[in-house]
Amino acid sequence: MSDLSIRPRQECGYALVSLGEVMIRLNPSEGRIRTARTFAVSEGGGEYNVARALKKVFGLNTAVVTALPDSESGHLCEDLMMQGGVDLSHVVWVPFDGVGRGSRTGLNWTEKGYGVRSAKTEYDRGHTAASQLKRGDVNWKRIFQDEGAQWLHTGGIYAALSETTPEAIIEAMQEARKTGTIVSYDLNYRASLWKAIGGQKKAREVNQRIAPLVDVMMGNEEDFSAALGCEVKGLDLVKKVDITETRGFRGMAEEVTKKYPNFKVVLTSLRSAKTALVNDWGGILYMNGKFYEATPRRDLEVYDRVGMGDSFASGFIYAVLAGKNPQEAVEFAAAHGALAGTTPGDTSMASLAEIVREVERAQKGGVARAAR
Repeated sequence: MSDLSIRPRQECGYALVSLGEVMIRLNPSEGRIRTARTFAVSEGGGEYNVARALKKVFGLNTAVVTALPDSESGHLCEDLMMQGGVDLSHVVWVPFDGVGRGSRTGLNWTEKGYGVRSAKTEYDRGHTAASQLKRGDVNWKRIFQDEGAQWLHTGGIYAALSETTPEAIIEAMQEARKTGTIVSYDLNYRASLWKAIGGQKKAREVNQRIAPLVDVMMGNEEDFSAALGCEVKGLDLVKKVDITETRGFRGMAEEVTKKYPNFKVVLTSLRSAKTALVNDWGGILYMNGKFYEATPRRDLEVYDRVGMGDSFASGFIYAVLAGKNPQEAVEFAAAHGALAGTTPGDTSMASLAEIVREVERAQKGGVARAAR
């Protein structure tokens, strides 16, 4: 992509480094959280999911920067991450007091939904080790200058966890930009996370400080309005019923790139949920004054929607690092997101070969067939 100058791979130890919280996910399978007696255990977190997919699915070296308590649950999270192959040498280990008053492991309880019952996630992440990361806790010069990274990815969910996490994000971005590392940020506005620390006003203050340091901004028009305070006259932010209705995003993308000319790419996944397990799915990106839309998938059957947006992001990042053009990049993003929704858990179980086939299948208007 002509507007994104990528550091040469040979001078970088990592294709991507992510900064964010990694939680233990407790999944009651087909049942409900409130009545479950057993839970399937996996790891997940918006920023980490991107790094894991780039390693496990696309074969690129990645690292995660996070913090965990030196406790049994912290080491369970570590063990789960080891299966994903992401470099853990930059994890900050925090002493555990035996109770969790000082630091603890983040949890999320997630139902995947069925029919009229939507997917549901309940977080248990107060006072976690990762939420307490602050400026000076991580040697970013070592990561970006000595070891080298082509890309840094983080997001608005991590920024909302405490008063100190935005400062850790800004420090990381400032050091990344000194070395020419591409910086991406997923706005991912969640009103519930900002509520206790100042609400939408605080979200805008924080994100408006972060935005000038971002090269690739991810988010839909509602995210840009709520988290950045960007408005487009006459724009209706009522939930769309058709993923091909992209006038709102188009207007907002043009507006935010005027306000933040440092945004080289603005992109978002597109979703219209008909039921918990049947979604229309797609994606769109804006770059160099042009829009590129992925082939829409109508009535996509979804097994577990959590993590589809993160897989969209990692598919896009892989395509950019692989030298693909904008249309190819948004097609890879949408294809990976669609495949991630076919399996349980936050993280992708797809393969690069499957993604390539899905891109081709969608463009030809084909249907899924058994592989024999």
